[in-house]
Amino acid sequence: MKGSRTPRVVIIGAGFAGLKATQLLGNSALEISLIDRHNYHSFIPLLYQVATAQLSPEQIAYPIRQALRKLTNVRFIVAEVKRIDFTERVVQTEDSAIAYDYLIIATGSQAKYLGVPGAADYTFGIRTLPQAIQLRTRIITCFEQAQQEQDPTTKQHLLTFIIVGGGTTGVELAGGISELIRDTLVFSYPQINPEQVRIILIQSGNCLLPKFPKRLAKRAEIYLRKIGVKVHLNTKVSAVRPNIVHLEDDTEIEAGTIIWTAGIEAAKPKTSADLKIAAKEKIVVLSTLQLPEYPEVYAVGDVAYFEQNDRPLIGVAQVALQQGTAAAENIQLQLQEMPAKPFIYNHKGRAAIIARNAGVAKTNKCNLTGLWGWLLWSLVHLYYLPGKRNKIEVLLNWIFDYFRLPRRYCQILPLENEEISLDSEFDAETKKW
Repeated sequence: MKGSRTPRVVIIGAGFAGLKATQLLGNSALEISLIDRHNYHSFIPLLYQVATAQLSPEQIAYPIRQALRKLTNVRFIVAEVKRIDFTERVVQTEDSAIAYDYLIIATGSQAKYLGVPGAADYTFGIRTLPQAIQLRTRIITCFEQAQQEQDPTTKQHLLTFIIVGGGTTGVELAGGISELIRDTLVFSYPQINPEQVRIILIQSGNCLLPKFPKRLAKRAEIYLRKIGVKVHLNTKVSAVRPNIVHLEDDTEIEAGTIIWTAGIEAAKPKTSADLKIAAKEKIVVLSTLQLPEYPEVYAVGDVAYFEQNDRPLIGVAQVALQQGTAAAENIQLQLQEMPAKPFIYNHKGRAAIIARNAGVAKTNKCNLTGLWGWLLWSLVHLYYLPGKRNKIEVLLNWIFDYFRLPRRYCQILPLENEEISLDSEFDAETKKW
């Protein structure tokens, strides 16, 4: 850097990768600006437990300023990034232009609708905390309305839940909704017969959990069918209309709630130059995670396209954490006028939970199913969940849930000062009541 000016590092996104990089660069001889549109860090793997009333939103949302409170050289800015100017080395927000010497893009991912007409307009997502809260509201409201509904066809419609996408999120959400209904809702709503509730999981491929070994994927399918989830494999959605899913074989399925978990793509910020883009709209990076034309710029986490052993890394928390660490270390090397090091991902395993005592996990040493898979999943997520108080509260909720105590978070709370009543009609376009 010219003169004696303190080098400036700007990090866009306070997800797993961005927050990790910020913490590693904290209390160093750098001026760091962390930018995010929210003032909290969402623990994405547990969003589905908020949607299924097992956890409260606050238990998986950790205040970013609290995470940074001991870092004297970090400035946190709540803002929406509008554009990155690589030539001027400036990040433009709604209110200001923030100059950088080094930049880390960690903007994460968003839902991808795969060109399916109506999917973006008429389905619920579960990529953000507000979406998880909105989905929980929808599920509970369907039960409130079904409790009073006399027409059997309308009641069946309200009690049908379709999940499109059989990856980790879809599988965990299907299991979570099933447990919510079985352990809590059927006891709270005596006018509803549990046999009337349908949970349908639609997967375009020939197995669930395609990133898992086939034996574990089959075990997950068996678990889901056992708890009443109807699994449709080799089934593609051709279109979505309000409360109707159209399949490629011209079948139509009506449902009160349609949830989209079928794909994600990178949430790229606008830039002054066209970047090389790969599958899922991800930014292509070098082995060091730097942009090919801009060695001072890094892309990490879900927004980065990175291949290892000729295969692209998938968007999971472990990849983001390790890439955030690598980017921070490489910036430190650059400041010492040393070459950046190639990133090597240390694959520690993969896990998914289906229901109580039912999980699947793959580690470097073995595959686990049932109780042991469920326990490993629980321990791993509890370990990485930020905040001691959050860990304790989540653990207590899991213990209560294990003994089938009714879930606490089934209240219908207004969102954005909206009043929600049983007489309100649901607007499928805005997904608001």
